[in-house]
This record gives sequence, structure tokens and C-alpha cells, in this order.
Amino acid sequence: MPQSSTEATSSGAASGGQLEERIDLSTETTQKIAQSKSLPLTDGLALLSALEKRCRVGNDTPSLVQVCEASLELCFEANDHEALVNTLKTLSTRRSQKSKAIAALVTKCLPWVVDVDGDGFTPLPTADSADSAANQENLVTELRNITDGKMYLEAERARLTRSLAILKEANGDIATAATVLQDVHVETYGSISKREKIEFILEQMRLTLLKRDYVRAYIVSNKVKRSMLDEEGMSELKIKFYVLLSQYHSHERDALELARCFHAIYSTASSASSDEDDDNNKWKESLTNTVVFLCLSEYSNEVKDMMERINLDPQLEKIIECKETIKSFLKNEIIHYPLPHQAMLESIPAFVNGGETTDASLALKEHWHTTFHTRIIQHNLRVASLYYRQIHTSRLATLLSLSTPETEQHLSNMVSSGALYAKIDRPMDIVRFAKKRCEEEVLSDWAADIKELLGLVEETTYLIQKENMVQSH
Repeated sequence: MPQSSTEATSSGAASGGQLEERIDLSTETTQKIAQSKSLPLTDGLALLSALEKRCRVGNDTPSLVQVCEASLELCFEANDHEALVNTLKTLSTRRSQKSKAIAALVTKCLPWVVDVDGDGFTPLPTADSADSAANQENLVTELRNITDGKMYLEAERARLTRSLAILKEANGDIATAATVLQDVHVETYGSISKREKIEFILEQMRLTLLKRDYVRAYIVSNKVKRSMLDEEGMSELKIKFYVLLSQYHSHERDALELARCFHAIYSTASSASSDEDDDNNKWKESLTNTVVFLCLSEYSNEVKDMMERINLDPQLEKIIECKETIKSFLKNEIIHYPLPHQAMLESIPAFVNGGETTDASLALKEHWHTTFHTRIIQHNLRVASLYYRQIHTSRLATLLSLSTPETEQHLSNMVSSGALYAKIDRPMDIVRFAKKRCEEEVLSDWAADIKELLGLVEETTYLIQKENMVQSH
């Protein structure tokens, strides 16, 4: 039997495995969208809902996109937030809904909640009423739920997540803001620029630090490749990254890592600030912090090498206190405590988490103060071991300006950590820094010295004979 005209234009899989047929409903779509604007909201949505189904089943994607956008516009112009959210949820969860229609729904709603012309994630200002703020947060949450699991909307999901975190933080809910932001693994997204990825990760670090989840903050920091921060145009983000990372290392009380962070800030080619005075203050503060925390670091070849390199920096000449302190630690001479500039060095904001006066910050300042004294004592003990094979403990205590028990305690700590070799003979009141060698070691060294001496004599004899032969001819 011949098919009717209605059956001929119906959608469905064509025979032979071809693509589904498409019905052109563009004319009817234009008419009904115009008609819906003159009807009450409920009737207009009902009219468009029936048309949406026909467009979706008929595979008329352009008309489907127009109908979905028109439905949202009706709700927005009527200022009916509940209808807007319900319509958005209904249209996005339709059976076999087209991906272009879902993307159009999200794109249509974004300008109503975020600044799409700016950074793309800053929430738009709302009225002072609590309902307006709640409606905005509700719409952002719904849009974020729609984008979940859709790769073609991963960039929008990342920006909506950041917007939701900003709203949560504005309400004082730091923990929820940090949790929401951690749900997005932006480092795996391919549709977001490198700079935007780093900005997102830095925001994750900032919120987790505010939440005092330091372990999570360190894990997040490892998502940033340090080589990316050295690229052109990344100087501002590099400074922000190392400032946040220094907060973590300050909590962990890791002086060497703090020195590395502040040195990275100092060595950054350009500063985020355009004011020349601010630039001067920033590099001076960063260089001062680098010197102070290097002095607070446990002695190692890396620390000494870093001190030597900073000592050669011409900018250090502009900070007299730091220059003299570095020179004192590099010389093999006893350092008298306190240092001439001790008060200035311990007054830096980094000593107390940026100048805070909480109990934790005061405890941190006391820790650094004690560590500073300990590092000076350890330096003096290393110097003493260079000049003395053995020395009376009482005399060593006098050189260090310590009591005998304190001297023994610091010696024991350095010996236990492997930083120094020493043996204390309490009955004789003697400290021995030279390691006693066995007869085999002495003979081996003697034989090596004799071999070297004979080699020099042989070479000298050869040169004398060569010169005589030259002169004789």
C-alpha cells in the first residue's frame, strides 16, 4: 500500500542503515515562538514543550535549539526563577536530547549568572535580598549538574564550579567551597587554556589552605609543572603560586623549602604590580626572606652553595643587614649571638604568617627564634672542629657562650644527625673532634704521601736534565 504524506515525513531510522530522516519545522517554530510570547507563562511553556518534542523526535536540531532557548527566555523575562530551573532541568533530561540543545541551554543561562564578557566565572552582582542570592546559587548549581559528565561542556563546568565556590566563600562556607572546587580535575581538561588551568589550581590551593587542609594543598600544588610557570606571561601566576606554597612550608616549618620559595619569587623576571615602589619593596622583602630562611636551614652543601650564589648577587649590597649576615655564615669564624641585626631579621612578616598575632603564629615565631640560635651554635661547633683536634669542654662552652650541659647537648644532637664527628670524655673534660685512626690507615696515608713525593722528585729531575740539555746546545 502507498504510504500517506504524514508517514512519509515521519522520523525514524531509514532502511539500509542510513541516517535518520529529518523534518523541517523551522517555519512552524518561528510562528509558535512568536505566539508563545503573547500567552501566559504556563500556556506558552506548554506550547513550546509540545513543539520541542516534535523537533527532537524529528531531528530538526536548529529548530530544537531555538525552542529550548525561547522557553528559557520566557521564564527569565517573567522573572519566575522556579519555572526557569524546572524548565532547564526538564529540557536537559529529555530522552535522547541532542547535545547541541543541552549546550545551548547552558550557554543561554550563563550570562544571567556570571560575567561572560570578563573572566567567565565571576558571579554577577545581585540584589541585597537573600532570595536573589539563593536563586543565583541555585541556578549555578543546576547548570553545574547539567554539565556533569559531558566532555563538550567541560570548560563551562570548570567555570561554573569556580563561580559556585566564590558564592560559597562569600557566604563564609570555606569548607564547602574547597570541596566543590576539588571535584573538578581541571588538569585533565583539553578545552581550557594552560593559563586558566593554573589559575584554577591556584584557587584550589588557596581554598584548601584557608580550610587548613595542608596535605591536600600540597597534593594540589604538585599538579602545577614548575616549567610552565617559567614561560612568558606567567610571572604573576608564578609569584602567586610560590606565595601559596610558602604558606604550606611555613606550617611544616621547613626553612629550606621556604628559602627556595622566596628565592623563586625574588628571581621572577617581572612583578605583578606596575608600581615601581611596590616592585622594590617586593624584591627586597623576598630577598630578605630568602637570606633569613637560608640561615635557619640545616647546614648542607646545597645550603652553602645557595648562600654563595646569593652572596654574589649585586642586589644584596642594597640590604646591608642581609649582606653582613650571609658573610658571617660563610666565614669560618665564631658568630656571637645575638647578631647585630638580629631584631630586624626576626621582625619580617614571614616569621609569623604574614603578621598574624594568633597563638599559632606566636608559637611559630618562637620556633624560628629558637632555631636561629641553634643554627648559630651549630655553625660555631663546625668552626671549632676545623681548628681544634681536641678541646676542653669548659673552654668550648666559653667560646659558644653556653653552659657545659647545653654545649654537650648540641654536640650530641649534631653527632646523632651525622653532621659532626666528636667524642666527649667527661672525666677528662675533653671533646675530641679528630677521629682516631688505626695503624693501617696511618700507613696507607704515609705510603700515599711518599708515592706523591717521589713522583714530584722524579718530575723535577727530568725537567732539570731537560733544561741542561737545551742549554748545552
